[in-house]
Amino acid sequence: MPTRARLDEFIAVVESGDHAGAIERFYTEDASMQENTAEPRLGRDNLVARERAVLERTPTVYSKAVASVLDGDRVAIHWNFELTDKEGKTRRFDEVAFQEWRGDRIFRERFFYDPTKVNA
Repeated sequence: MPTRARLDEFIAVVESGDHAGAIERFYTEDASMQENTAEPRLGRDNLVARERAVLERTPTVYSKAVASVLDGDRVAIHWNFELTDKEGKTRRFDEVAFQEWRGDRIFRERFFYDPTKVNA
């Protein structure tokens, strides 16, 4: 189960812009991520590679945790994101990430957001 300090450390790494590094440091080797109701993506190495590919297309990312709740091995984080691509187009979205932790690492994460509002 994560401590509040460990969760705050994770949030700080994401807010610093080190998204791929956060996955490397805070996720289990067999971790999964899932967008809304899509099929989960599996394996930390795969998750890191995908994140790096997204960041290659989106060089400017602003991430802010609005609130977080820690309940044993379960965590919910309310995020605001702004992603600006190489053409200067900015996408903003509001998301809740629900995480399940194994010890001090995330092994399952699911993102909830309104896909029609991603570009709003």
